[in-house]
Amino acid sequence: MNPTRPPTAGIRTEVDVPLRFADGYATSARAISFTGLVDGREHLALALGDPAATPLVRPHSECLTGDVLGSQRCDCGAQLREAVEWIAKAGGYLLYLRQEGRGIGLYDKLDAYALQDTGLDTYEANLALGHAADERDYTVAAQMLQALDVAQVDLLTNNPDKAAQLTALGVEVCAVVPTGVHLSPTNAGYLSSKARLGAHTLTGLLVDE
Repeated sequence: MNPTRPPTAGIRTEVDVPLRFADGYATSARAISFTGLVDGREHLALALGDPAATPLVRPHSECLTGDVLGSQRCDCGAQLREAVEWIAKAGGYLLYLRQEGRGIGLYDKLDAYALQDTGLDTYEANLALGHAADERDYTVAAQMLQALDVAQVDLLTNNPDKAAQLTALGVEVCAVVPTGVHLSPTNAGYLSSKARLGAHTLTGLLVDE
């Protein structure tokens, strides 16, 4: 099957941003904004480390509760922190995608949390709210890479759907690099659901909901 090339996007602004995480890890990034993204949202790329022929790239979905507030209900904040360090060492990009709650938005994500507290898993809760289990579309990620003149990547992810969508959009995925398994007592059921139902590669995860 021939890939479907997304509409062309452009680079709007590039600016250097020093980063420091709560554990003291610090690095510098070049924050890049875009024009022409198909969903009209304000997605952001962080260029990290020295340029690489095949950059390490992580499409990271926004998670206010995990990335900003340090919520332990998910592994998003830990994945973000890990990804920045790994990409800074290898050279590449973190694509920060504004698709909270696997694409359902912040308020509906909190509604899904309330349903999870009654016994539904993370996918069942989305479905109960009238959404798909995962509504994320990585067309904008492909557009961002195209604007950055990146045709091939090593993809930092445990989610096979990211590799499948990017490949279908014309990005050559040379390798898939799994993230760590950031397991805690409060996210065990969530990670188990991702492994069992979302086919996420979570090596060594032995968790029962």
